[in-house]
Amino acid sequence: MSDNPPRYTVEEVSEAAPPPRAKVDDAVEDAESPAETLARKKDYLEGFLAQQPAGIGAGEPGGVLYEGVIAALREIFDPEIPVNIYDLGLIYGVDVSDDAAVTVTMTLTTPHCPVAESMPGEVELRVSAVPGVRDAEVNLVWDPPWDPQKMSDEAKLELGML
Repeated sequence: MSDNPPRYTVEEVSEAAPPPRAKVDDAVEDAESPAETLARKKDYLEGFLAQQPAGIGAGEPGGVLYEGVIAALREIFDPEIPVNIYDLGLIYGVDVSDDAAVTVTMTLTTPHCPVAESMPGEVELRVSAVPGVRDAEVNLVWDPPWDPQKMSDEAKLELGML
């Protein structure tokens, strides 16, 4: 550090002019009100949410046929657990072919499940009842085995696991 302190000059003033204030007359003519701004954003959001993705086929996730099949699966409940089989994680895959044939790959909570014989038939009936489905096939698999981690968060919440 140097031994010479910095030198400042001080100027005393008796009066200073106040800074200019903004006036309404200075506002831009095309400015919109906050209500108009909010209304525009709301309309934009509604339009965005109502928009359907472009280029999605009916049998692809997000498509009409695929979502109809998922909705039908969500109406089938496991008799032992009060949760639908889709959110329970029993559905491993839904494949919709170009000619509207649907193949559902699913499992059960255990091979000794009391509905092991009837559940695949019910799934096939409900899926084939979806408008636009030509036919339905259910593949029952045991590998990988079902475990509670396959459940959706909604199912876990319903069962008090979250």
